[in-house]
Amino acid sequence: MTTDLNRAREKQQYKMHGGHAAVKLCHWMQQSLLKDRPCYKQEFYGIRSHRCLQMTPVVDQCTHNCLFCWRVQGFDRKEEDWREPEEILDACIAEQRKLVSGFKGDPRCNKEMWNESREPKQVAISLSGEPTMYPYLGDLIALCHRRGMTTFLVTNGTLPEVLEQLDPLPTQLYVTVAAPNPEVYKRLCVPRIPDGWERLMRTLELFPSLDTRKVVRHTLVKDWNIGWEDDYAKLDSIADPTFIEPKGYVFVGDSRRRMSMSNMPSFAEIREFSAKLGERVGMNILKERKDSRVLVLGEDEKELRIPGL
Repeated sequence: MTTDLNRAREKQQYKMHGGHAAVKLCHWMQQSLLKDRPCYKQEFYGIRSHRCLQMTPVVDQCTHNCLFCWRVQGFDRKEEDWREPEEILDACIAEQRKLVSGFKGDPRCNKEMWNESREPKQVAISLSGEPTMYPYLGDLIALCHRRGMTTFLVTNGTLPEVLEQLDPLPTQLYVTVAAPNPEVYKRLCVPRIPDGWERLMRTLELFPSLDTRKVVRHTLVKDWNIGWEDDYAKLDSIADPTFIEPKGYVFVGDSRRRMSMSNMPSFAEIREFSAKLGERVGMNILKERKDSRVLVLGEDEKELRIPGL
């Protein structure tokens, strides 16, 4: 099974290391290099898309089997031989340099940006799997920071005990809240553990005490989890995040096995949800990107940009 999954990942241009870590070029990195069209995270937060390393230290383990997930699923492997953070980071950067090598000869590619793309300044720990299952996650984040890189960590929130002990914290911490209640959570996120919802609630309760930039992401799937603004607002009020990102599901990747094109909400529907949610939590729509199907809610647009970028 693991060999078949790795073949599927390689077909999607994942580059593996050590059996549990992986890197993959983000669509928006390619767009940035060839069309000067960066990711919404650059517009919202100031990170440079062409200098972003999209990776995961845990490609093949997760506590969810989310129906909307575009990643290759099949999380049945138990890792024992965990590679050290420095080995993983160096390998991911080396693989990324190979992946961008072909852009150098493209006349559309800005050569200065291409050279910069070989020296990542931002690490998105979010590619696949649940990164908080990696036992040396704090060391990996610390290593990135020592090398002058910012870090974004995306978690499904089912391992609050890891977040509670995580040192250092990432530059920006995301938790995905893709359901307004336990019933929708069980049907849409398909937890692989019996107490997933309770663990997510513990993470939301922990969130206010974590001294870093915090984001709650609502992945919106039409006919599944849109609406319930009052319920989402209660959850967001518990977490008290710096920002909230309502983001529309996209019919791509492995999710096409489980979803249909009709499950993609229109941008108007995402915006309507965002406006209603913002009213309830006392936040405004600060920025939006229609092509990325995402908005960001917060209190002050001046807080969006990461200091020093």
